[in-house]
Amino acid sequence: MGCESCGGCGSCGGCRREIVLTPPEAALLLRLGEVAFLPVARRYSGDTPVYLEEADYSSEQYGEALAWLQLKGLVRLDYDLPLVNFDYAAYGAYPVHGSAALTAAGQEAVEVLELQGARA
Repeated sequence: MGCESCGGCGSCGGCRREIVLTPPEAALLLRLGEVAFLPVARRYSGDTPVYLEEADYSSEQYGEALAWLQLKGLVRLDYDLPLVNFDYAAYGAYPVHGSAALTAAGQEAVEVLELQGARA
Protein backbone atom coordinates (compact mmCIF):
# COMPACT_ATOMS: atom_id res chain seq x y z
CA MET A 1 0.00 0.00 0.00
CA GLY A 2 1.63 3.23 -1.12
CA CYS A 3 1.64 6.62 0.49
CA GLU A 4 -0.68 9.06 -1.22
CA SER A 5 1.55 12.04 -0.46
CA CYS A 6 4.78 10.73 -1.92
CA GLY A 7 4.02 7.78 -4.17
CA GLY A 8 5.15 5.09 -1.77
CA CYS A 9 8.93 5.32 -2.15
CA GLY A 10 9.41 4.45 1.52
CA SER A 11 12.18 6.97 2.12
CA CYS A 12 10.32 10.09 3.24
CA GLY A 13 8.92 8.81 6.52
CA GLY A 14 5.64 10.62 5.77
CA CYS A 15 3.59 7.47 5.31
CA ARG A 16 3.17 6.81 9.00
CA ARG A 17 -0.47 7.23 9.94
CA GLU A 18 -1.16 9.15 13.12
CA ILE A 19 -4.55 9.42 14.77
CA VAL A 20 -5.24 11.86 17.56
CA LEU A 21 -7.75 10.66 20.16
CA THR A 22 -9.55 12.53 22.90
CA PRO A 23 -9.72 10.87 26.34
CA PRO A 24 -13.34 9.73 25.80
CA GLU A 25 -12.41 8.28 22.40
CA ALA A 26 -9.49 6.38 23.90
CA ALA A 27 -11.70 5.14 26.75
CA LEU A 28 -14.29 3.80 24.33
CA LEU A 29 -11.67 2.13 22.16
CA LEU A 30 -10.12 0.42 25.17
CA ARG A 31 -13.56 -0.67 26.37
CA LEU A 32 -14.31 -2.13 22.94
CA GLY A 33 -10.98 -3.94 23.19
CA GLU A 34 -12.39 -5.68 26.29
CA VAL A 35 -15.89 -6.45 25.00
CA ALA A 36 -16.85 -7.06 21.39
CA PHE A 37 -19.90 -4.78 21.27
CA LEU A 38 -21.33 -1.82 23.14
CA PRO A 39 -24.95 -0.68 23.15
CA VAL A 40 -25.77 2.58 21.40
CA ALA A 41 -29.00 4.39 20.66
CA ARG A 42 -30.23 7.56 19.00
CA ARG A 43 -33.38 9.52 18.34
CA TYR A 44 -35.34 8.94 15.12
CA SER A 45 -34.51 12.45 13.95
CA GLY A 46 -30.87 12.52 15.00
CA ASP A 47 -27.56 11.07 14.00
CA THR A 48 -25.77 11.57 17.33
CA PRO A 49 -25.16 8.26 19.07
CA VAL A 50 -25.94 7.87 22.76
CA TYR A 51 -23.95 5.66 25.13
CA LEU A 52 -25.01 5.51 28.79
CA GLU A 53 -23.04 2.59 30.23
CA GLU A 54 -20.00 4.42 31.65
CA ALA A 55 -19.82 7.39 34.01
CA ASP A 56 -16.29 8.71 33.45
CA TYR A 57 -17.58 11.21 30.87
CA SER A 58 -20.98 12.71 30.10
CA SER A 59 -23.35 11.04 27.65
CA GLU A 60 -22.75 14.02 25.33
CA GLN A 61 -18.98 13.44 25.45
CA TYR A 62 -19.41 9.73 24.77
CA GLY A 63 -21.83 10.44 21.92
CA GLU A 64 -19.44 12.89 20.32
CA ALA A 65 -16.56 10.45 20.81
CA LEU A 66 -18.49 7.63 19.12
CA ALA A 67 -19.37 9.89 16.20
CA TRP A 68 -15.72 10.90 15.74
CA LEU A 69 -14.50 7.31 16.10
CA GLN A 70 -16.89 6.34 13.33
CA LEU A 71 -15.66 9.20 11.13
CA LYS A 72 -12.06 8.14 11.80
CA GLY A 73 -12.94 4.61 10.68
CA LEU A 74 -12.17 3.03 14.05
CA VAL A 75 -15.68 2.06 15.11
CA ARG A 76 -18.75 0.87 13.27
CA LEU A 77 -22.15 1.98 14.57
CA ASP A 78 -24.90 -0.35 13.42
CA TYR A 79 -28.48 0.58 14.26
CA ASP A 80 -29.76 -2.50 12.41
CA LEU A 81 -28.05 -4.79 14.93
CA PRO A 82 -29.10 -4.04 18.51
CA LEU A 83 -27.54 -6.22 21.19
CA VAL A 84 -29.42 -9.42 21.93
CA ASN A 85 -30.41 -9.91 25.58
CA PHE A 86 -29.41 -6.35 26.50
CA ASP A 87 -31.89 -4.26 28.48
CA TYR A 88 -32.20 -0.94 26.65
CA ALA A 89 -34.55 0.45 29.36
CA ALA A 90 -32.09 3.23 30.25
CA TYR A 91 -32.28 4.30 26.61
CA GLY A 92 -36.07 4.84 26.74
CA ALA A 93 -35.83 8.37 25.34
CA TYR A 94 -33.84 7.01 22.37
CA PRO A 95 -36.03 4.66 20.30
CA VAL A 96 -33.40 3.56 17.77
CA HIS A 97 -31.20 0.90 19.38
CA GLY A 98 -28.00 -0.50 17.95
CA SER A 99 -24.46 -1.58 18.66
CA ALA A 100 -20.90 -0.33 18.32
CA ALA A 101 -17.94 -2.50 17.35
CA LEU A 102 -14.32 -2.01 16.40
CA THR A 103 -13.27 -2.00 12.78
CA ALA A 104 -9.95 -3.58 11.77
CA ALA A 105 -8.33 -0.15 12.06
CA GLY A 106 -9.92 0.26 15.48
CA GLN A 107 -8.46 -3.06 16.62
CA GLU A 108 -5.02 -1.87 15.48
CA ALA A 109 -5.52 1.38 17.41
CA VAL A 110 -6.44 -0.59 20.55
CA GLU A 111 -3.28 -2.66 20.20
CA VAL A 112 -1.18 0.51 19.92
CA LEU A 113 -2.92 2.06 22.95
CA GLU A 114 -2.32 -1.09 24.97
CA LEU A 115 1.32 -1.24 23.84
CA GLN A 116 1.86 2.35 24.93
CA GLY A 117 0.23 1.64 28.27
CA ALA A 118 -2.69 4.01 27.75
CA ARG A 119 -5.38 3.98 30.41
CA ALA A 120 -9.01 4.91 30.00
